[in-house]
Parts: sequence; C-alpha cells; structure tokens
Amino acid sequence: MILNVVKVFFPLTVAFFIGIVFTPLWTKYLYARKMWKKKAKTVATDGRGTPIFNSLHKDKEVGTPRMGGVVIWVSAALTMSVIWFSAIIFPNALTEKLDFLSRGQTWLPLAVLLLGAFVGWIDDYMEVKEIKSYAAGGLSLRKRLVVVSIIGFLSALWFYLKLGVSSVTFLFIGPVQMGMWFVPFFVLVMAAVYSGGVIDGIDGLAGGIFGIIFSAYAGIAFYQSQIDLAAFCAAIVGGILAFLWFNVPPARFYMSETGSMALTLALTVVAFLADQRGLGHGIAVLPIIALPLAVTTLSVIIQLLSKKFRNGKKIFKVAPLHHHFEALGWPAAKVTMRYWIIGVVCAVAGLIMAMI
Repeated sequence: MILNVVKVFFPLTVAFFIGIVFTPLWTKYLYARKMWKKKAKTVATDGRGTPIFNSLHKDKEVGTPRMGGVVIWVSAALTMSVIWFSAIIFPNALTEKLDFLSRGQTWLPLAVLLLGAFVGWIDDYMEVKEIKSYAAGGLSLRKRLVVVSIIGFLSALWFYLKLGVSSVTFLFIGPVQMGMWFVPFFVLVMAAVYSGGVIDGIDGLAGGIFGIIFSAYAGIAFYQSQIDLAAFCAAIVGGILAFLWFNVPPARFYMSETGSMALTLALTVVAFLADQRGLGHGIAVLPIIALPLAVTTLSVIIQLLSKKFRNGKKIFKVAPLHHHFEALGWPAAKVTMRYWIIGVVCAVAGLIMAMI
C-alpha cells in the first residue's frame, strides 16, 4: 500500500521539478522567437466581430507567447521515460515498482497525449507564424475535429479489439453493452471533451481546472487499483503545477492548443480506462468532474444558437462563460479562483459517485 502511494506521488514530484527546470529555457525560446499572435482576434466563430473580447484581452493576445502547454506534456513524458529507463538500467525491486509504463494502462493515454500535443503544436505554430488555413490562422476547426475524430476512432479500436471493452457503466444502471456502437460513442465523447479546451482564456484558469480533473481521476484509478494509470495522471498533474507556476497572473505564456488538445484527448482515454477496465464509473462521472469544461462549452453553443435563431440577440455578453463574467466586471483573478473552487467541489462529488 505504501509503495503504491509512493508510486503515484513520486511521478508528480519529478514532473513538477522537471517542468520548473525546463520552463525558463522554453520561455526564453518563446520570447526570443516572438511566438505570439501578431494581431488580436477580431472575428468570432459565427463570423461576427469581437469588440467585448478585444476590450478585455487585446493587449495580452498579441504580447504573450503561446505553446506554454509544451511544459505539461514534456514534463509528464520525460518523467515516464526517466523512470522507465531507470528500471531498465538499474533493475531492482524499487525501480521496477516505480515504473508505470504498461500496455494495459498507460501506453494508450501516453500515445494520445503526445499525438494531441503534436497536432496542437502544429496549429499553434501556424497561428503565430501567420500561416493561413482558410480565413483563420492555424488549423481550421473542421480540420482539428477531423484529427480528433481519427485519434478517437483509433483509440476506440484499441479498447474494442485489444482490450476487449465494448460496454460503459452508467450510474444506477450498471454496464450497458454497446457492441460496435462503442466505437462511435467513444469518438463522440472525445470530441465533446476536446471542445472543453475553450476554457483556456484567462491566466491560470485552464491549468487549474485540468489539474483538479486529473487529480480526481488519479484518485479514482488508485481506488480501482489501476496504480499505473493513477501514476500517469499524477505525472500530468505535476507538469500542470509547473506550468501554473509561470501561468498565474501575469502569465508568462498561454497553454494554447498544444496543451489543451493533449490534455482533453488524454482525459477521454483516462476516463474510459477508469470505466470497464477498472470496473468503475469513469465515464458516468466525467460530466460531473469535468463540469467546468462542460458548462463553458455549453455557453458557447447557447450563444451561437441564440444569435442564429434570435436575430443576433445574445444570452451572454460574450462567450465562453468566463469572459462573460469578466465583461460583468469581475476581476480575472476572481473568475479563475471561483472556477477553481467549483472545480474542486465537482471533483469531490465525482470521486464520491465513482466510489459508491
């Protein structure tokens, strides 16, 4: 039991210190190469202007580097690699116990984390270098959704064919056998979770929320005795904490797509692994634990539908929701802290539901 606890907290600590050492070097590179947007966003998803958003974030949009999310996945991946190599070079009971790279629990989430990070990095690079994709810098939303769907499809096949998973457990109902329908369901869930990346927009907001979510799933995986998966989640939390050290106001950089895509796609895989593989409710509690992501995404959908079907009338002053609160006069730090508070409450509620 004690060694299992160490196995979870050790990667968190290692990832944090790797991130703290790596970040100043990465930050220096980002500023030296001026890796930020060259002009603020002026057109929303629906093609309309963004005057309120510009009044809130115009200066930060063009002066703060993107690609800060590299710190998170580099820290987590290096931590996993260092511990894995240590077990190979110095084989003994301790190093082999600490190694959490395993086919059944962490191969897939690690692969998805790195794939999402790579595609997100391409999008960020295209945006800061003003390489156009249709009318917008970076990859278009349609292209990103296609990539997410492909990754989701391949991941679903891994679950279905390699791990033998074809059902999902729902609260108060139990396992529901889906057969081949498990594959499109998986893809749909991954696309929905990916949409939660819109929460990245205020200093410290996205990092704090994702850190809370992955902490909750580390707890669920530990409860299910999926110790390798718990250690993987903890390593990501360690990387997020290092990122947050430099992302709290005033932020030295933004997480951007390379971070948000990596985290949302990996989160989806983790949630499914914490479901039937762990004989738990990993998917059923996902909307609870990730409620801040869901509500933020929903605010964008509601806003778009309202403007389309109500002759341009809006529900919120500006979407996503966190910018609406800013437009109401809330200081950005207050918005972030209250999101974090709600995130902790949701994570605890999800943990309780996952364990009943």
